[in-house]
Amino acid sequence: MRFAAGMAIFAAALTVPLALPIGAAIGLDRPVRDDLTPKDLARVRAVTAPTTDFTKPEDFEAMPGGGATSTKLVNRDSFSQVSANQTFAGEDRFKLGNALFRKLWVSSPSSTEASDGLGPLFNARSCQSCHIKDGRGRPPRPGEDAVSMFLRLSVPPSTEEERRKLATHELSRIPEPTYGGQFQTFATPGLKPEGRVVIDYDERDVTLADGTTVSLRHPTYSVADLAYGPMAGNVLMSPRVAPPMIGLGLVEQIEPADILARADPNDADGDGISGKPSMARDPKTGEPVLARFGWKATIPTIETQTAEAFSGDIGISTPLVTDAFGECSIAQTVCRDAPSGVQSRLGEVEAPDPILGLVTFYSQNLAVPARRDVDAPEVLKGKKLFYDAGCAACHTPKFVTSRNAEDKALRFQLIWPYSDFLLHDMGDGLADGRPVGDADGNEWRTPPLWGIGLTETVNGHTMFLHDGRARNLTEAILWHGGEGQAARDAYAAMDKADRDALHAFLESL
Repeated sequence: MRFAAGMAIFAAALTVPLALPIGAAIGLDRPVRDDLTPKDLARVRAVTAPTTDFTKPEDFEAMPGGGATSTKLVNRDSFSQVSANQTFAGEDRFKLGNALFRKLWVSSPSSTEASDGLGPLFNARSCQSCHIKDGRGRPPRPGEDAVSMFLRLSVPPSTEEERRKLATHELSRIPEPTYGGQFQTFATPGLKPEGRVVIDYDERDVTLADGTTVSLRHPTYSVADLAYGPMAGNVLMSPRVAPPMIGLGLVEQIEPADILARADPNDADGDGISGKPSMARDPKTGEPVLARFGWKATIPTIETQTAEAFSGDIGISTPLVTDAFGECSIAQTVCRDAPSGVQSRLGEVEAPDPILGLVTFYSQNLAVPARRDVDAPEVLKGKKLFYDAGCAACHTPKFVTSRNAEDKALRFQLIWPYSDFLLHDMGDGLADGRPVGDADGNEWRTPPLWGIGLTETVNGHTMFLHDGRARNLTEAILWHGGEGQAARDAYAAMDKADRDALHAFLESL
């Protein structure tokens, strides 16, 4: 079973009709903030306006997470620091959440009843196994098992009921009938993993305007050693590496109105950029809300993301996702007959409260590291080139978080994520051909750039994009197509000195 990374878009339309006003689609009549006084709204608009002065750093630019920014020494733990403005009580909650994030789960039955429930099929034994040092995952090297990377699975809708559920966001995708929504490469004793992921790379040269040659590796993904029978012939696969965890709580507190204000799904202004908002249903209320997390912006809250990771990645049930068998499908009867880790005296799920809340709090308060060399001439030159090339059209530099944030540490902070958190068509080269939620097979959420320059320090590699195919910043930029094509071409036209300056700016983030 093979899947080419550059396959054509699957044609099914799974989005909210664009005839609806964007705000109305998620319950907002107008994309205007209601958490601010008119005076504060004017201040926010002024401070988040794009700069035109590249001779010096902007005010507070060195503190990308606002008051929550970590100013600790740069080292392998740079992504693992608590929000700098968190209270003593908050720091204690953070430490408890960190312990649970690092906790290794074991299979049932076990004498360690508070730690059992792993699997029966799984991708990792802990949150930290994928988000190593709270940072960025990577594809496996030759001979390695895939750990911080996995395959998402789905099939096209085949019934009117399935199409209805997708259109109304009751579902974001239709799982593959046997292997579910995520390919599991590990299993508890006595069971077989679903199979293994195989990646083949085809190297292709790209020549830049100054004659520099860059090799891009084009991946093809396949699955082998399937343990539970064949996959559906129309299965859609999409690889994912674990994204960095920093700044998630700040992103969660960006007012929906500020994200919607940057949306232009029909490219009404004719600039070639047509950012589209993504919506999902809140699992607690069932109401449609703006989604901003995940590679395709399908997840509305960090709590939801945490619960789905517990279930899909580790096979642990929580109060939000209560199935103790994780990703085991109904067809995998031997898997669903395996013992679970549910202990009646501890509750109805394997990770009862307060585990979900503590891991969520930890994930919300992983601080963004302070910028480095923000006033260096080379960095300032690169910043101007970043703007001139049009990169800031999608990688929006600044936001101010909500006045109404429940956590004071995240409230009313000027932050610099360099993302608009919208969906963009990135061209056929990066297409996975797999629609999910409001994203079609060519669309991806703009990933934040903060912390990107510390990837090698924290994680020991520089592999970027959703599947880690890019081995450095140059390759990552050259993979941009679709709405990113003009910025990519502007970069390809630069001489080496300008490209180096742009890299210096990105590495300072």
